[in-house]
Amino acid sequence: MLVLKDVFVMIVAVEALFIMLLEMFGTQTAMARKAFAVSAEYLATSEARAAMANQGLYNGFVGVGLLYARYGLNGVPAHNVQLLFVGFVVIAAIFGAITANKQIVLTQGGPAIVALLLLLLAR
Repeated sequence: MLVLKDVFVMIVAVEALFIMLLEMFGTQTAMARKAFAVSAEYLATSEARAAMANQGLYNGFVGVGLLYARYGLNGVPAHNVQLLFVGFVVIAAIFGAITANKQIVLTQGGPAIVALLLLLLAR
């Protein structure tokens, strides 16, 4: 079960880093339009690009935090920091599903919810 927990925590970390790249550097792509369900016209505005880059930076912090917790810490601190960052993703996915797109709870929240449950069971 510990290996499965690690796999799901890494999925959440990699997904956060991918979202960071998409939000910071890929806003003009068809993938971004589809992923965020917004128009090319909206994404072309400087306000949208700045807002997306800011959101991307936060996603990057989550991804790096999870990687640090997994590979830079040991024992209880590693476990607690993973719980913290995975919890952030679950909360963000629920908020995103309520305010933006219901699919977020599955696409971003699904792996995070599984990781959170596995982290809680691994205690």
